[in-house]
Amino acid sequence: MHGNVKQETYELHEFKISPKTIRSLKTVEDTVKTEQEKRRIESEVPPFYQFDESVAGNRQAVASSLFDFIIKEKQANVPSLEDIEKEEPVKTRSEQVKDVRKELTKLEEEEPSLRLTDEAIASLLTNEASRLDKMKQELVKIIGEELSKPIRSGDLSPVRYEVERKLRLSEAIPPAELQTLITLGRSLVVETETINKSRTEKRIEEEKNAVEPTRILQGQVIVREGQFIDAEIYRQLELTGLLKNQSSNKPVIGLIAYVFFVMLIIYLHFITWQEDSYTKKKSLLIVLAIFFILVSIMKLLSLIDKEFDVQVAFLFPTALAPLLVKLLTNERMAYMTTIVTAATAGIMLLEGFSAIMQMEIALYILFGGIISIYLLGSNGRRSNILRTSLAVAGSNILFIIFYLQMTQSTYELSELLFYCIAAITSGILSGALTIGLMPFFETFFGLLSDMRLIELSNPNHPLLKKVLTETPGTYHHSVMVANLADAACESVGANGLLARVGSYYHDIGKTVRPNFFIENQHGSVNPHDELPPERSRDIIIAHAVDGAELLAKHKIPKEIVDIARQHHGTSFLKFFFVKAKEMGQDVIEDDFRYPGPKPQTKEIAIISIADSVEAAVRSMKEPTPDKIAKLVKSIIGGKLNDGQFDECDLSMKELKKVESVICETLNGIFHSRIEYPD
Repeated sequence: MHGNVKQETYELHEFKISPKTIRSLKTVEDTVKTEQEKRRIESEVPPFYQFDESVAGNRQAVASSLFDFIIKEKQANVPSLEDIEKEEPVKTRSEQVKDVRKELTKLEEEEPSLRLTDEAIASLLTNEASRLDKMKQELVKIIGEELSKPIRSGDLSPVRYEVERKLRLSEAIPPAELQTLITLGRSLVVETETINKSRTEKRIEEEKNAVEPTRILQGQVIVREGQFIDAEIYRQLELTGLLKNQSSNKPVIGLIAYVFFVMLIIYLHFITWQEDSYTKKKSLLIVLAIFFILVSIMKLLSLIDKEFDVQVAFLFPTALAPLLVKLLTNERMAYMTTIVTAATAGIMLLEGFSAIMQMEIALYILFGGIISIYLLGSNGRRSNILRTSLAVAGSNILFIIFYLQMTQSTYELSELLFYCIAAITSGILSGALTIGLMPFFETFFGLLSDMRLIELSNPNHPLLKKVLTETPGTYHHSVMVANLADAACESVGANGLLARVGSYYHDIGKTVRPNFFIENQHGSVNPHDELPPERSRDIIIAHAVDGAELLAKHKIPKEIVDIARQHHGTSFLKFFFVKAKEMGQDVIEDDFRYPGPKPQTKEIAIISIADSVEAAVRSMKEPTPDKIAKLVKSIIGGKLNDGQFDECDLSMKELKKVESVICETLNGIFHSRIEYPD
């Protein structure tokens, strides 16, 4: 599988010409391009501005404080009557300026732009306090009006010009003080809208997070044939892992994980299967052998698929796995194998730019396999296998229609014709390979399939011809038992075909000494009349052992051999036991029992009932439904009381069904006939 998932790489060099067109085999994020896009977005995100209503009030307070200092100094230098009487000296202008400068020191430290020259302070001190108050109010009003609006750093110049314009038009400003107030007013204009750093950073982060990652898409052309490989193209080739020096172990690790996953599924399937260890081991070997064949077919298809423009994978026999596994093991195993096969095919039959699995192929095999399991049923005849394969071909065509329509592509007539032929071939090939491979599996694993049973039921089989020619009475008896056992087995869910074929061979041991069995004597002398009971006992009992040995010698499947050996179980030969007693012999009951073992399966138990019932009814002179019913009930009850069903899984409910079906079948065979006139 590794060769199918190993990424193709190229021997390419930077600043060289590309020898072929190269596409990305997977979708990957181009982190460099993504980061470049984020940086571009970051540079384009506008800052978040926040308006501060307190700025206007603060600047007005600064203007008021400045004038208050000057007015205070002005008022402090006006002499009172007491000062005049005492002839207190009045401060000079220079001293006043110094006092004001002291008051303004703290304010100037906080507002460096508000530095007034000594000449400007001296000029302001020449005005009356009332006029200074009017100038203050006018300046505060103008500053309040302008700073109540959103002002950013780029808007300062026009706002300062507007403050200057209003001051020039104001009648409250003396011409001599106009320039001083203009200087003050312009310096008081500051930003009222500032950048909120935290909000701005949050907005940038949101915009960056909203950026979709830049991806190199699966199937995207990275470099075309003959194109110059520049640094950017080479970087993208490295990013997508298409260069020779970029071999990765990831596919190997992934396949190992997949194999362990399949192993876990198989393990869980077998650990929960209530069956003996021998059967489990044999079934596991069968499943693995079939799986190996399927993987080999997948590998072959994957090798030739590259030579065609269409998906050759649609030729894969979708129903081969479930048909083989169901016929050789059971339905539950067939479902498990179908699922694992579909998943494996999806990995091995990758085409184009599928990243992990070719889903259309996986679904194609999964649907075809499941449909074949349902349609095959319990009939393993060749004709049924072929019918099932034709039905699978029809379902494959239906899936092809689904696939072609969902791709929404335009296909040429030749492509459409190929896909239809591939769908039909896949179905028919499934049936043909199943029929062809079945004999090999049966021979190698010693299996008994429906197909093998049908072959064994052929009257031209050497052993059946031996029974027919050497013991015709036994042959007729066997056919009657087969009819009874088949019907009874089907009624309780047992294998009716196995019971029928087993019945044909169950008395094969009678061909060793045919004349010692009453159905083959045809009115001649009964040799048992001249033999002691012990000798007759040994001859009768021997037919079960002789039959099993004869069947084993001819390589007949073990299930048929077991029927011949166990169909009498440990039954009691009452006739010869009584005969020995009457002759005064000291005998015990166990000496007149078959060696067994007791029936181990439902099929053998039912054959033992049918065998006894058929022989007993045939000996009745005038069988009627009531007589037959009483006889069948008596025989089943006797075997049940004798413990002959203790080692098989027949329930009492199933025994009632068997009794009913056998009675119905016998009534059909021994029905009343019209007495025709001479």
